[in-house]
Order: sequence, then structure tokens, then C-alpha cells
Amino acid sequence: MKRAMFEKATAAALLCAALAACGPAPAPEAEPAAAPAAVEGWTRPPMIRTVQRVTGGLVFAGLAEPGARVVLRSDSGPAHAAAADDQGRFRIRMTPPAGDLLLRPETQIGQDASPAPERLLIVDGGRGPVAILSPGGATRRLDRAPALGAVDSDGRMRLVSGRSAPGGAPIELQAGGESGRVTPDDAGRWSLVLRPSAGPDEIHVGGRSFTWPGEGAGAGGSALRVERAGAGWRVDWSGPAGGRQTTWLPDAE
Repeated sequence: MKRAMFEKATAAALLCAALAACGPAPAPEAEPAAAPAAVEGWTRPPMIRTVQRVTGGLVFAGLAEPGARVVLRSDSGPAHAAAADDQGRFRIRMTPPAGDLLLRPETQIGQDASPAPERLLIVDGGRGPVAILSPGGATRRLDRAPALGAVDSDGRMRLVSGRSAPGGAPIELQAGGESGRVTPDDAGRWSLVLRPSAGPDEIHVGGRSFTWPGEGAGAGGSALRVERAGAGWRVDWSGPAGGRQTTWLPDAE
């Protein structure tokens, strides 16, 4: 009899501690009617919720402080910005980059800027995955993704995650000879902790098998490295505190 391997409730917290050394594609998430009120004296960083591919560009939509200026900024190259409306909703249109790009979302109110800890990743000019990378947490795919949306690892722990239809049935997972299940939250999102693996090894989610290719060679400093690895994309990147993280994004098909 196989033993359960996952700790659902503490998945994000466990991976965050470890990183401190630093079916079908679901429909896009529905946006709330308005952004929740911010704590007095604090400025909320923006939350990117969706991406839409349009002719000649990408359009990102989300929520921020009402009336604030939302900026997507890279270490080099132009920034992309738009103003949030009185409900906090914003839309930013940008020309697809020539290759891979990591952007830092931030909110600007007057002279004050509130950067988000997450990073917006655009792979292969938007032809590949588009995702929100979270230091110490689960990656959130904005593009069409399979049952297993992402695997995040620091070499000592892996966090697998994905999204199904809201209110859907529990997700069955198998990896490394062990099995478990997790119930998606109200938005259909789920995440579970796995033991580390040098790879490759098989992860079975929702009746489909995915081959985790293992850790990459990495890149020095804060450099972004994106490469094809198995049936997906492997991304080596650094969070705000400098900790290195590997994220594997399986192909949709």
C-alpha cells in the first residue's frame, strides 16, 4: 500500500523556508469587481491576473491601488505602464519581446513605488509560457497550461502546482512510488510539496504523466536562464533576496 507523501496545508510555507537562503486548460480567472481596500499607510503592489495575446502585442490585466500607475520594469530596456481606474483595474499592452523577458511589477503613487516580490516571465516573446514566478512559492501560469502547471525547486524541495475548474474534484498525484491527492481552492488552484529529485522522474497528475527533467546547470548571479528541457521549459532565476530557484513549465500539449 502506497503511503501519502504530501503536506498540503503547508506547501508554500515549507518551500519558502527552504528558499530563504535567498485535463484541459482552465478558463482565465474572473476579476473581482474592485480591488480590496489597502491597509492604511501601505501601498499594495499590483497583481497581474490574466494575459491576452492580440495582434502585435500582449495585454496584461489585473488589480492595483485605484488611480495608481502600474509599471512593468526590466533590468534593461523600456518599462511598460498604465493607470489603474477608480476600481483598481488596469490593462497594460506591450509589444512582445524578441526573446525571454523577466519583468518586475510595481505600483507608483506620487514619488512612492511599491514593487511586487513576484516576477512576470515571458518566454520566447509570448510564444512560450507566460507566468508569475513567486520566490518561495508556487508559480502561477497565465497562459494555457496542462494539469501540472509548474514545478518549482531549490534542489532541496519541489513544489508542484496547477489549476483545474473551480469546485472540481480532488486531484490525484503520483511520484517516486508514492501517491496523494489535493482539493483545489475556490479558484481551482492547488499546490503540493514533493521530495527533491535530481531527475528525471515521473509525476502523474490527473491521468497524465510528466517527466521532471531535473535541475539545470544554473546561471551565475541574478542572470535569467531559459531553455527547453524535456517536454517543457526550464527557467533558472533569482528572487529579490538573491536565492536561486528552478521552475519547470510543462508544455500544454
